[in-house]
Amino acid sequence: MSVAHILKQKGRDVITAAPSDAVKAVAKTLAEKRIGAIVILGAAGAIEGIVSERDIVRAVADEGAAALAKPVSAIMTRGVKSCAEHDNESALMALMTQHRIRHLPVVTNGKLTGMISIGDVVKFRIEEIERDAADMKAYIAGAA
Repeated sequence: MSVAHILKQKGRDVITAAPSDAVKAVAKTLAEKRIGAIVILGAAGAIEGIVSERDIVRAVADEGAAALAKPVSAIMTRGVKSCAEHDNESALMALMTQHRIRHLPVVTNGKLTGMISIGDVVKFRIEEIERDAADMKAYIAGAA
């Protein structure tokens, strides 16, 4: 199953923030939207970083409540790993496992076009396995 197929089903909406946004505002957005990460876009629309719940927890653990007033650029993960629409679920799982990440921005022609989480990959993989099992049962029932 490709990233394009997953995005077709789940949608392409991506929550983003600016590097100057306060950590507290980003944390509030994560909570309100019930998501685990936000892509940080620069003025030209290029991905500058990503902020996850983990990043915020680490910052608060290190600096206390003062971390919440900092710009998100101070705590974001730079050098963001991304995927393309033609990537398949195996490639996504390998990339996420290798780099110990749970969110991958989807980039097409240099532009952010979606976001894939490990939850998305697992959900679609389970659905695929269930379809295969149903097909196998139907084949066996038809052959009997």
